[in-house]
Amino acid sequence: MKKTWRTTDVLRILIVAVLAAAAAFGGYYLMSPTKNSDGKTTHASKADDGKSTKPGVASFTSADAGSCLTWQDSGTTITAFEQTDCGGPHRFEVSSREDLSTYPSSEFGAKAAMPNTTRQAQLREELCMDPTMKYLGGTFDPLGRYSVASILPPQAAWNAGDRTLLCGIQATDEAGKVITTNGKVAQQDQARIFGVGECVAVDGANSEKQIDCTQPHQLEVTQIVDLLQVFPNNTPSIEDQDNHLRTVCTQAAKDYIGGDDQLYKSTLQPLWATIPANSWDRGSHSVNCSLMFNDNGHLGTLAGSVKGQFTINGQPPAERPDRAPIVNPEALQSVQPKPQ
Repeated sequence: MKKTWRTTDVLRILIVAVLAAAAAFGGYYLMSPTKNSDGKTTHASKADDGKSTKPGVASFTSADAGSCLTWQDSGTTITAFEQTDCGGPHRFEVSSREDLSTYPSSEFGAKAAMPNTTRQAQLREELCMDPTMKYLGGTFDPLGRYSVASILPPQAAWNAGDRTLLCGIQATDEAGKVITTNGKVAQQDQARIFGVGECVAVDGANSEKQIDCTQPHQLEVTQIVDLLQVFPNNTPSIEDQDNHLRTVCTQAAKDYIGGDDQLYKSTLQPLWATIPANSWDRGSHSVNCSLMFNDNGHLGTLAGSVKGQFTINGQPPAERPDRAPIVNPEALQSVQPKPQ
């Protein structure tokens, strides 16, 4: 019987996530006290006389570098703002505490209005970026899952003279909403990845968004690979990553979809990303293996999970001809006649 070698034509695409506008801005005003459903007042945080911005003015929070913060976000109002254990769920890790009353201008004087969103973004760049880089010891990947942000006091505290600005790090979802994370950033893998079984839409700018698998999408995730476990002592080249991921992601595709024959009949192919050296050195070490359809060098559009019925560019997968079975060389050796 003629031996047939099967190869998988793998299209590798390095997709760079584009931060949502809200995440790129990365600034907040805390809301003034609001009423709960039981009529009680909820404050953004407790004031602390030890962190005054000027004599007689209490800061809206005692949080300092290394503290973690969390809050409740209704979409329009932030309440229950408080410090919390960094090991548990939180939304913000403080990297530095700045006092705008010492800013070398009269811009933030006693009667000054709170900075608008444009000015707050500028202050984040001017006052937060360098302290945050120092706080993280240089291990911050700007293309990763975290972004640098700032927090200003509630309006009432600002009006009373509080000029505290907190700098810190947060993680956001695709819509730019701040999400909870666990553990300090310097100890986390900063890579932007999706969960196994999630479907991902990729737009013309290579921006990725997790989406329901019934909706049009380009990728379905089959595995998360922590490359730091494979390359613990050095920064791997793209070639080294490819050589490892080619095998791992091809096997992940087979396992996910139900075997080699199912993968062949699906007309789909494994896909993976690689990590550039500057992102690796700054804390990103994990990638996704996914399934995709190679549409003449572009990502085809899938609808439905590949584990069930799905379409490719609006049509069922094209039928493929039967193949000769794979021969296991070791099994073949065991049935060969012995030499005479």
